[in-house]
Amino acid sequence: MKLFIVAALLAVAVAVPSGYPSNYKDSSYMTSPSNASSGYNKDSRYGGITITSQHDVRNLDGSSKWGYSGSDYTTREESQVQKKMQGVAYDSYGKATYDDVYGNTNAGSSYWVSPEGEKFTLTWTADENGFQPKGDHLLVAPVHVYELPVAPVHEYELPVAPALPYRRTGAGSYNTYNTY
Repeated sequence: MKLFIVAALLAVAVAVPSGYPSNYKDSSYMTSPSNASSGYNKDSRYGGITITSQHDVRNLDGSSKWGYSGSDYTTREESQVQKKMQGVAYDSYGKATYDDVYGNTNAGSSYWVSPEGEKFTLTWTADENGFQPKGDHLLVAPVHVYELPVAPVHEYELPVAPALPYRRTGAGSYNTYNTY
């Protein structure tokens, strides 16, 4: 009975309409024959931008290449290749071993023009060395031209306990005599 009440309350909570305003003028996301000229119109602010070309190739070896171009001169290209790398493999018991594993390496590029007219190009690779983006608009970490300070090293000897003669006493010692 409690489960039924919780399920009913959850269904009512999901069915309550949102108080946020909708930015969509057209509620149909798919192009129908009657409005074929309008194209995909999900966001009314960018209604005039259309995809002018796109390609997508998926190969049996796990590699792929895809991309698209927009009417606003936006382009994106990306390729993926499976590569054998040194990595961690887990057996059926959860034990980790270093072994050859297959991973994806990605490379791609994007080009777009900002609303101010500035042109941006971004290229990247993602492989066993991590994600490496490159672009003129990306910030670069400053280079240190000075030597960083090093903590001082104190050289001293640790005190050593004096060596004392050792004499075995108690059970099992050679000087113990059993008196029965």
